[in-house]
Amino acid sequence: MSNETEKPTKGFADFGLSETTLKALKKVNYETPSPIQAAFIPIAVTGKDCMGQAQTGTGKTASFVLPSLQAIDDRIPATQVLVLTPTRELSDQVNAEAQRLCHGTKCRTTSCVGGKDIRKQISDLKRGAQIAVGTPGRVLDLISRGVLDLSTLKIVILDEADRMLDIGFRPDIEKILRSCPAKRQTLLLSATMPPPVERLARRFMNEPERVDLSTKGIAATTVEQFCVTVDRNRKYELLTRVLFQEKPRQAIVFTRTKRGADALLKRLSRKLTKQIAVIHGDLQQRQRDRVLNGFREGNIRLLIATDVMGRGIDVSGVSHIINYDIPEFCDDYVHRIGRTGRMNGELGRGFTFVTPEEGEQLTNIEIRINGLLEPYTVPNFDAFEPRKPYDPEKAAEEREKAPPAPTRNGRFRRTALAARVV
Repeated sequence: MSNETEKPTKGFADFGLSETTLKALKKVNYETPSPIQAAFIPIAVTGKDCMGQAQTGTGKTASFVLPSLQAIDDRIPATQVLVLTPTRELSDQVNAEAQRLCHGTKCRTTSCVGGKDIRKQISDLKRGAQIAVGTPGRVLDLISRGVLDLSTLKIVILDEADRMLDIGFRPDIEKILRSCPAKRQTLLLSATMPPPVERLARRFMNEPERVDLSTKGIAATTVEQFCVTVDRNRKYELLTRVLFQEKPRQAIVFTRTKRGADALLKRLSRKLTKQIAVIHGDLQQRQRDRVLNGFREGNIRLLIATDVMGRGIDVSGVSHIINYDIPEFCDDYVHRIGRTGRMNGELGRGFTFVTPEEGEQLTNIEIRINGLLEPYTVPNFDAFEPRKPYDPEKAAEEREKAPPAPTRNGRFRRTALAARVV
């Protein structure tokens, strides 16, 4: 069959990138652009404002770093590109990727995040780092200290914009954007585009073009997604059975709370491998860095995490995601599942534990991904406690024995008859 009608696949050389950048791409083995890169980069290199929407694990970082490199004059020692991200880990990751793609140029980068030595960050900025990547809080701190000068800024990038708004950074972001030069390029990338992100774009972007690849079902085609309905007090046993049955190469187990993550680590550490760790917001930054590095290097095979790990962390070896606690918001499900099946040609596997009371959350997730989670079976495992038959006489006895219900002020409620007697 002839292929004459097929559109030729565009490569990085077709996007107007410099020869130096193309050599850097070759050095890091970037051969074929991902869909978001192929759609976003040609717009961004023209200097237009652009909004890009795509699922996690699809190459969004290079989508904004590569156009930025074309706009930077590395002979000028001043900040020309500012990237805002929701977490310290994502800032460090974007900074590392920018350093790789800067190979062969004089461009310098720095990561501006809390929990790390601010003196080094100040030194990097004073030496003229052209790209600053950071979290909104630390960026505002450096601006107030007078060491992060935005007057020379050419491009502002909002990475994982929806997550930044989710965790309350909107006032900080708006304050930073108001401090930036009016004549600038603004790029925004996000996995979802809820109304708050749309409003932010309308207020601070100039007629942005929009690239939307969210409907391509990226997560659905690279991740096999399952659900298991289970009683709350049997979730732990279910987890151990799934891990034993699946034998994941590397897995992330998501919990809703930090306390739940710590409790799960304590129980699993007694029963399973020592290659296990926890990561959440209460850990000191150096601890989080040590855990994340160990996970990336493969020394940690099972990572228990809250949603601090739910966005933007690129660990390509993750084979399994387990939602021990179903996420409260369906968009968080998309981001958690996006930690596996990340552009390496292998299918990831995602599991979500659902208690009988959480049917509505499961329905919302399935509406969000436009698909159904397949039921997963664990042989010889009873997911539910045996239900005792209803005995009306025994139920009546238990009601008689029950103490009076307390009122709001802590005193026991008196019946109308008792009140009359008094």
